[in-house]
Amino acid sequence: MRIAIDPHTEVGIRTGKILLAERKLKSLGIMNRRPRDDDPRLQRVETLTDWDLLVSDNTKEPELAVQLALSAEIGCVLSASDQGLATKYGEQFALSGTTLLLGANIATGITPSLATHKTVHDGKILGVTIGWTEQGKPLRRGKPIQFPDPVGARWAAERRTDHNYKAYVAPGSTPWTGAVAQVTSTTDYGIATRVVGVADSTPHLEALALAAGVLSIDTFTPGAHQPTHAAKAYLAAALQAGLAIAAYSTEK
Repeated sequence: MRIAIDPHTEVGIRTGKILLAERKLKSLGIMNRRPRDDDPRLQRVETLTDWDLLVSDNTKEPELAVQLALSAEIGCVLSASDQGLATKYGEQFALSGTTLLLGANIATGITPSLATHKTVHDGKILGVTIGWTEQGKPLRRGKPIQFPDPVGARWAAERRTDHNYKAYVAPGSTPWTGAVAQVTSTTDYGIATRVVGVADSTPHLEALALAAGVLSIDTFTPGAHQPTHAAKAYLAAALQAGLAIAAYSTEK
């Protein structure tokens, strides 16, 4: 795979480093700058039509990357989760036989996909709750959410999402980010509650989320998608890229 990346922040830079560890990567093209590494797979992007996929962490003007990818008739993976872009450009990507993947980030990628982890599925599912952290002033009340260390316990507020899970967001001001999924199901012994979670530095976790979109892109059909459309494959790609998951369960 020949991947072109348009890095705007530390997330984009880290994403490139994660992708360089993948064996199936043939070349990594850097847009608008010269590579500073001696890796022979690193190149400067001259013409996007020479590449298979465009990746961008630009969340302020994500439409620019979408338009560039369409012009070059290649796929596009974005951190940005603007579903208006899916409505506007999804049909064009489908007609060109390419894929636009939006929302390859912690909130709309990693967190809901955690609910598909194999350790939380046993018996009939009774309910799923997810939660993640964002930058902001910590709450003093709300829903208590326990994230893996070093994030720890936080108060969270409910957030509406596009899926059926109950979702909560816990603001905070630390450099760490956490995400959890809690799945309650019936078992032969009663009712079990299983929790899986992740915690890491914010830019690294966001980079893993973006890289997972790249590594799982072949599982999505042409057109516009979000990671939850192939959540198991997306999560597997994140684990392959180095995502570490903590888990625990209770039964009653």
